[in-house]
Amino acid sequence: MGAKTGLLIYADGEVPGLLRQVKAADLLRTSEMMRRLYPGWEIEQLAGSALGSGVYPPKDTAYAASWPGVEVICDQRVMIDFPSQLPEHLVAASAGRRLVLHAMHSVVDWLAFAVWEDGRLVRSLSLSPDSGIIENIGEPLPFELPYWAGDRPADVVPWPDEDEEPYPLPFHPLELGEDALRALCGFIQEGRPEPDDVDADNIGLHGFHVREPNRPDPAEQEAELRAAMEAMGPPRFYTLGPDGSLFERDGI
Repeated sequence: MGAKTGLLIYADGEVPGLLRQVKAADLLRTSEMMRRLYPGWEIEQLAGSALGSGVYPPKDTAYAASWPGVEVICDQRVMIDFPSQLPEHLVAASAGRRLVLHAMHSVVDWLAFAVWEDGRLVRSLSLSPDSGIIENIGEPLPFELPYWAGDRPADVVPWPDEDEEPYPLPFHPLELGEDALRALCGFIQEGRPEPDDVDADNIGLHGFHVREPNRPDPAEQEAELRAAMEAMGPPRFYTLGPDGSLFERDGI
């Protein structure tokens, strides 16, 4: 599995049904949404992406679209260990609507998802094999039940001749992550598509470069780092003498 997501969706109802109805997203409407959700941030339009491939944008990039009834934002910044700590203004924007957060990272087998209804958190789960269950709030949703019941055990087998312990979770987070993505958002990243899945590859998102206010410019930071390294001078090498003292030596 190699899926990564950082996804927020605001919706006036069930997300999958609403996404099946969307057409091309209006740029002006989407830009207004971005300014509302990133107040005071520097926002610059970039090339867009499709929902299917844009759920994990590059750093400082957001892919987004706003339609009547449903709004989508893809941004690495929403990949937080504790979904319940999503910034308050992002939760407040869901008043009268459903808000879905979905985040996962295949490198560390981490999954987090959450659902708010009219600004009230009803379910949050975050877990990984290294950290265990990080957050578990609310009752499990229907698509989770087979996993908690032990019907979907993690199919992770240690390499032969290696003294490895069994997988530390009763199921694989990324497998649950795909089922969560399908149930909550209507599509998947990996696995076999189903006939009624949302065609996420045909849903276009606008692209934006998004930078926090007063954040140093990356080019300036790089120049400062380069200047600091040049000011350090050439490296110095030491070796340990017979009496335990350090002696400077030439070269490596």
